Amino acid sequence: MASMLVKPVVTFTKNLVRKQGRHGALFCQLATRNLCSGSSVKPTVRVRNELQANRLADYGKYVADCLPKYVQQVQVSHTNELEVLINPEGIIPVMTFLKDHHNAQFKSLIDITAIDVPTRTHRFELIYNLLSLQYNERIRVKTYADELSPVDSLVPVFEVANWYEREVWDMYGVFFSNHPDLRRILTDYGFEGHPMRRDFPLSGFVEVRYDDELKRVVCEPIEMTQEFRKFDLASPWETFPDYRDGAAQLPATSEQKDTTEEKTSTP
Repeated sequence: MASMLVKPVVTFTKNLVRKQGRHGALFCQLATRNLCSGSSVKPTVRVRNELQANRLADYGKYVADCLPKYVQQVQVSHTNELEVLINPEGIIPVMTFLKDHHNAQFKSLIDITAIDVPTRTHRFELIYNLLSLQYNERIRVKTYADELSPVDSLVPVFEVANWYEREVWDMYGVFFSNHPDLRRILTDYGFEGHPMRRDFPLSGFVEVRYDDELKRVVCEPIEMTQEFRKFDLASPWETFPDYRDGAAQLPATSEQKDTTEEKTSTP
């Protein structure tokens, strides 16, 4: 497979040598060496850059020193990405600092998303991804919330947060206070529940369909055509509960019985 991929490149570089002369030959040597070397790193493996990780960690400490009231933890992920964990009350001041401070300049809000972990006291983890074009750096800000506690809207700082927060509200049910137009953005009118929550049923609560008699779309309770089944993966040993813990043993054959009797009869 590798030879099939390298052969067209080698052919291309040979043609380049004929046209470009010495410079083309140098390029041919470098390209062939990189393709054929066995020590090359796989494209799916990200090698950790310790220098970059240390630099990001130092900058995270700088942000924590500037905002000690709100920053709770600073960490660098295994992919060399800086993450700052903050108190929910510090969303506006922290984001304003990261946007306007001359050592930050994170003026682009790339995305706002969330994850749901029902076992936590604050089950929702809000994630804000920022980009600084001035310094070509990224930062990820995380905070937490639950079903009842509102979170300050980021629209006064980043206007692009309007639709992002509407999506988080629609999918997870996180309420953003002082949002100018907090309503659903992906689901239909009158939709019940929030689909990205862990406790949301796969079948939903209602069924939306078009009624030929009424000539309109109607919402009605779901009618299951078959008995609802749980598709949880179980251990294959559950089929044989007697042998699951090794308490019982398979019945011995006649040959095994004879061998056992001979061993017991010999002195």
